[in-house]
Amino acid sequence: MEYTGSKYIGEYVDGRMEGKAKYILPTETIYVGEMKDGVFHGEGTLYFPSGSQYEAIWENGLAIKGTYTFADRLHYDEKNWHYCDGYDRRFYTEILNGLKPAGMAQLTNMDPPRKIPKGYYDCGDGFYNPVTRVIKDYRNRFLRNADDDEHEWITRTCRKG
Repeated sequence: MEYTGSKYIGEYVDGRMEGKAKYILPTETIYVGEMKDGVFHGEGTLYFPSGSQYEAIWENGLAIKGTYTFADRLHYDEKNWHYCDGYDRRFYTEILNGLKPAGMAQLTNMDPPRKIPKGYYDCGDGFYNPVTRVIKDYRNRFLRNADDDEHEWITRTCRKG
């Protein structure tokens, strides 16, 4: 664990991670569930720093069947996904709470929307600085460097502060 930056709290069998466990990745994503032979196996949930989660049945480290839930408790449904599609462009909070009166636009699913630092873009998982091409999460932690395609997409489509 010291080499990967991960932390394991759980049971061992013959020196291998096996049984009920909590596995914390360096990204602060946390897995809580069953392990077998050092990998996710059985029922388990990934909790992401954004507040979203993925609850699944795992076999030898691979998710076989699962459910993704966004931080706002919206459940992703692969077969009946009607959120923000070509037919219904409302935000989830608008579906739950209704539309605002005419002239009061809702710009994001968050209401009121996040305040974007001047010159930066809100790219959905953090703020993007187009000068340094660095994306940091909303708590100012490094996420990634944007390549040319992502830079172009962000500056073309995302809200700017």
